[in-house]
Amino acid sequence: MTIDGILLFIGIIMIVAVFASKIMSRYGVPTLVIFMGLGMLLGSEGFGGIEFNDIYAARDIANVALMVIIFSGGFDTHWSSAKKSAKLSITLASVGVVLTALSVALFSTLALGFTILEGFLLGSIISSTDAASVFAILKAKRLNLKNELAPTLEMESGSNDPMAYLLTILALGLFQGQGNQLFLTFILQIAVGLFVGLIVGKAATWFINRIHLTIDGLYIIIAIAVMIISYSLSTVLLGNGFLSVYLTGIILGNSRIVHKFPMIRFFDGLTNLMQMALFFTLGLLVFPSQVQSVLIPGLAVALFLTFFGRPIAVAIIMKLGFRRTWADTFFVSWVGFRGAASIVFAILAIAEGAPQANLIFNIVFFVAFFSVLFQGTFLVPIAKKLRVVEPEGTVLKTFTDYSGEVYTEVMELRVSALCEAAGKSVKDLDLPQDVLILMIKRGDLIIPPKGATEILAGDLLMLAGGSKEELIRCSQLIRRPKENLDIA
Repeated sequence: MTIDGILLFIGIIMIVAVFASKIMSRYGVPTLVIFMGLGMLLGSEGFGGIEFNDIYAARDIANVALMVIIFSGGFDTHWSSAKKSAKLSITLASVGVVLTALSVALFSTLALGFTILEGFLLGSIISSTDAASVFAILKAKRLNLKNELAPTLEMESGSNDPMAYLLTILALGLFQGQGNQLFLTFILQIAVGLFVGLIVGKAATWFINRIHLTIDGLYIIIAIAVMIISYSLSTVLLGNGFLSVYLTGIILGNSRIVHKFPMIRFFDGLTNLMQMALFFTLGLLVFPSQVQSVLIPGLAVALFLTFFGRPIAVAIIMKLGFRRTWADTFFVSWVGFRGAASIVFAILAIAEGAPQANLIFNIVFFVAFFSVLFQGTFLVPIAKKLRVVEPEGTVLKTFTDYSGEVYTEVMELRVSALCEAAGKSVKDLDLPQDVLILMIKRGDLIIPPKGATEILAGDLLMLAGGSKEELIRCSQLIRRPKENLDIA
């Protein structure tokens, strides 16, 4: 197939998948399941017959995708909200990951006949949770959570991938007889990752605010370059690139930088694209005939992890260590989706030639599929059943795209039926460049504004701008009576 044919095929697949996800999301089915299924259908044993078994190419694709996902997770985290629960989140992302890995290792050894090292490798690979999957659902459903649960889950999911990666490297090192060097490697990875992430994040903040580019889109290119430099520099210096890129993302996302809002929107879209590519690649790599042979062990691990492994680890931390309610504890344990990171680490195990790597890969595939489909589908009903949902507000306040840190003033504005803005879409309002509509409140509904969103009479707009004068001028424009349009 020529390059033009390949591009045409990719474009069609993306359109079909997005259209399918729009339909399936109405029933609460996570989008990533669709891409995983499409990969299987179009793979060597499916209708498409695409032969893809290059594990090293898959590893490189997975590393790049995970780099973007983790950076975007840090960039999207609103620190002033997250820091209230930072101690709990970091404990879950470190101690919780270790406890989960050890429980899965024990279960795999006793129930599945794995050796303790093979079980530890499997547990390490699936010990972290997937932030993007969780908050894709929360954002789509506009679900706000009580008791700082949203920032807790955001920070835990975004920061536990580096710990799972370190555990995976530890397990692979033990297989290769590198036990004497593992402790020093572990310390070096953390120290270098934190140092590089901090330096690159601070330097990038200074640079972006002082370069004064005439083309706004170039700031996004700089942000991409910063992400790549943070990850690759840390890796070259034998540090943890994922930890580094996450810290850089947090620093940039919570600093006053120009054109931050378009960057956040861009990385949100890029993260979705990377997840699509990652799960589609996983689907291509999987042979359904092999998955059938691991159906029972895969289901056993998935059920253990969902109902025993993660709940026990979370309960030890949240109930014994932080005295949180059973409702909060159960909900946090339920939101333990396995996703992008688990796929990357499973591919890494195959590339490193670990024992039972192919079996572990197929089990990880089944666990990820089960986790995203089963836990993701019931996330919202369980949240409402446990009464951890706020009746007012929106989960968007957890993220930096809501925080408006690049603005200094905020104004609420009610739109009447006589206003010029009533009946117009956001893109047709012709707002000043430095004024932004953060959200639209329509009755009890919170609507994230998009270009095509129609402004209706009675809507309450939340505006952000650089000064009160800008907001006053903008409010006069929006409230201008329709009959005076020809006078303006």
